[in-house]
Amino acid sequence: MAFKRIDRRTVPDSVFEQLVGEVLDGELAPGAALPAERALAETLGVSRPTVREALQRLAHTGLVEVRQGGSTTVRDFRRHAGLEMLPRLLIRQGELDYAVVRSILETRRALGREVAGLAAERAADSLAAQLDPIVESLAAERDPVAQQLLAVTFWDHLVDGADSIVYRLLYNDLRAVYEPAVEALASLMAAEVGSAARYRALAAAVVGGDAPEARTIADALLSIAAGEFETVMGQHSNPRS
Repeated sequence: MAFKRIDRRTVPDSVFEQLVGEVLDGELAPGAALPAERALAETLGVSRPTVREALQRLAHTGLVEVRQGGSTTVRDFRRHAGLEMLPRLLIRQGELDYAVVRSILETRRALGREVAGLAAERAADSLAAQLDPIVESLAAERDPVAQQLLAVTFWDHLVDGADSIVYRLLYNDLRAVYEPAVEALASLMAAEVGSAARYRALAAAVVGGDAPEARTIADALLSIAAGEFETVMGQHSNPRS
């Protein structure tokens, strides 16, 4: 456990970020006890209130358990953390974690399928005025990054149409992870966001109130990126194939 002294100009966020990194990277294993506040403050070169604030933030994220008058214990983030950890898990020590990418794509596919079905059941033709212009813009657009952003807007309207606060919040978290990486993901997403015909068919199914068809089309559409990802991973693991 190699803590680094903190530049005072960046406290208390830097304390929090360093501790988060230690937990997610496994340097602080589940069940491990953190040093006492005083010792941690001396090691990091910060004040005890700064350390206390960082520990409280860690507790709110589910990464540690702070016992009143006792030790602060690391928790298993896989069981206790929330989706706010996804951006940090996606990039670990400067490297993209492909297992996390796969999980995001799987969740995106399942979420999108149900969102499309619910939008068809609950919003139907009220979405036509919003979806149709986006589909036409998507068909005319050739820039892969711009296509991705149009696709995000398309799904944003479907999530509104699904009228589910839980799906909305899940979507918000996934979008927060995805949007900063649109340029890096351009090649992976190109086949999906370039399939204007599938987006047009999905919009038609939703607007027509055909929930089963909307789910089927959404699943097929969102499986494209997942398939591209598996192909890329196969090429990396079998460079001669």
